[in-house]
Amino acid sequence: MILGIGTDLCNIDRIEGTLARFGDRFLNRVFTEREQKKAASRPRAIAATYAKRWAAKEACSKALGTGLRMGIAWRDMAVTNLRTGQPVMHVTGWAAERLAQMTPPGHRAVIHVTLTDDHPWAQAFVVIEALPLTDATPGVA
Repeated sequence: MILGIGTDLCNIDRIEGTLARFGDRFLNRVFTEREQKKAASRPRAIAATYAKRWAAKEACSKALGTGLRMGIAWRDMAVTNLRTGQPVMHVTGWAAERLAQMTPPGHRAVIHVTLTDDHPWAQAFVVIEALPLTDATPGVA
């Protein structure tokens, strides 16, 4: 069952300007160390990398039904990538508490995220799904 859906569109040039103006102050407020390392590994696309992650955090806060004004911190949501390149959203702090509150008993929440960019835009979609827990062991009757 779908628990929440969120989307966001971010202007890459706006993020680039914010990086130029506020630098580490902005980065340390919004992005985890791991997200910063990912962006640093892409020097030709650093602003786009941050813009996609910004959009993902905004989209996740919407999927959680709260937005960023209701207690979720930017760093409570973080995007990493699997070895295949697939983006994965991790939540901690208040975001994790909110996710637990909205997950029905007997279910586990899965956060799906997709990112894209085409200068000057970066976009993210987040879908939070509740999957039923099963006690059955495969192949055992």
